[in-house]
Amino acid sequence: MPLTFGDVAAATRGRLVRGNQGDDVDGISIDSRALVAGDLFVAIRGDRFDGHRFVSDAFARGARGAVVDESDAGGEGVSAGEAHALIFVEDTTRALQDVAREVRRRSGAKVVAITGSAGKTTTKEVTAEFLATRHQVYRNKGNLNNHIGLPLSLLELRSRPEVAVVELGMNHPGEIRALVGIAEPDVRVWTNVGDAHMGFFASADGIADAKAEILEQARPTDVLVANADDPRIAARIGRFSGRVVTFGIDATADVRATSVAVRGLEGTAAHVDTPSGPFELETSLLGLGNLSNVLAATAVALQFDVPLDAIAATAATLRAARRRGELLRLPGGVTLVDDSYNSSPSALRRALETLAGASGSARKIAFLGEMLELGEHATALHASCGAAAASTGLDLLVTIGGAPARSMAEAAIAAGMPAASVVHVASSAEAVDVALARVRPGDLVLVKASRGIGADAVVDRLKAEFA
Repeated sequence: MPLTFGDVAAATRGRLVRGNQGDDVDGISIDSRALVAGDLFVAIRGDRFDGHRFVSDAFARGARGAVVDESDAGGEGVSAGEAHALIFVEDTTRALQDVAREVRRRSGAKVVAITGSAGKTTTKEVTAEFLATRHQVYRNKGNLNNHIGLPLSLLELRSRPEVAVVELGMNHPGEIRALVGIAEPDVRVWTNVGDAHMGFFASADGIADAKAEILEQARPTDVLVANADDPRIAARIGRFSGRVVTFGIDATADVRATSVAVRGLEGTAAHVDTPSGPFELETSLLGLGNLSNVLAATAVALQFDVPLDAIAATAATLRAARRRGELLRLPGGVTLVDDSYNSSPSALRRALETLAGASGSARKIAFLGEMLELGEHATALHASCGAAAASTGLDLLVTIGGAPARSMAEAAIAAGMPAASVVHVASSAEAVDVALARVRPGDLVLVKASRGIGADAVVDRLKAEFA
């Protein structure tokens, strides 16, 4: 899809002060190190960097032009690029978002936007897999789901896919509202309300209200796919002005799983009733949380006329995304559940439930890292997870991090785990040492932590040790 300097200036309400309106923009980049010759460089001003410092570098690397704040018109990089196009705007971050919205509108793609406290990326990947059986699909890479990542994802719609599947992330009120305004989704998916980012909210209801911004700015033709099992979602979906489709396991729903068989490390099976008829579902994704994610993806796929047999066949081939509940059977005899990408109390409890239901291992071991962004709730929430860990039948619990992680260890002992079976360490480097000393062939090991704890180091070392 062609995009010119004039198009960018119009979309951003900016001024093209240098360059030709009709000249094409090959791509758009906010990183001078990664841009491709012919790109338009947008000088984003962030908390830790200011892109205006790198305008001259962008020009030297082949950028065809730059979008800069009007207030930086006299900057060194701006004046150095006489041969390059230049667009002045009031705010470069908003300009990036405005261009992305324009590309989204002109692409003709239907946009599916997913939010929730846990499982967004898994739901996105499963949804994209189901849709790809019948449509050309774009999915955002990784979890580019914030005020910068989402626009960068939407800019990829210049390739004109039929459907785009993206995530909307947040940790403060107002963020989902802004992202909805950029993505203008045709189908919105609300997976759950959990306790991630609890440090920024007074209560879980506060999180639910912030997530409920996914309901806003809806057109009558828009569809909401909502979790009927989550009472906080069920209490809020009446605000949606479009059409609502529900999914669930326990509650009555449009897409509902019954006769659920949780098979531990072998995944889950269920009978699923849908408005298009029933089908039998089998997936290797672990636990009821992932079954809920698959049901959400099924509800979306049905909005795009994907046949039930295609959904069932694809579900049987699904594999967890890297470090998001990934099951690894190491040649050296250790079975590893790598869930080290992120963690929250509710997601951790679900992972522990899966561990409790697993059979066939000599011992069960969990390396559980501190869960960040819980604020004043951190100690209590970690302690509740420690008690849950004690009920899992663990042979060894290793907690990683600061005082909240220590409270998780102490609560596990208070709930009945032998003190000799509980170890607390301050860092993932120390956890690696414990892993090398204590893990042996035949063990089942869960590793789960917030990304900032770096528990993936434990996974990588065990993979090397038992290769």
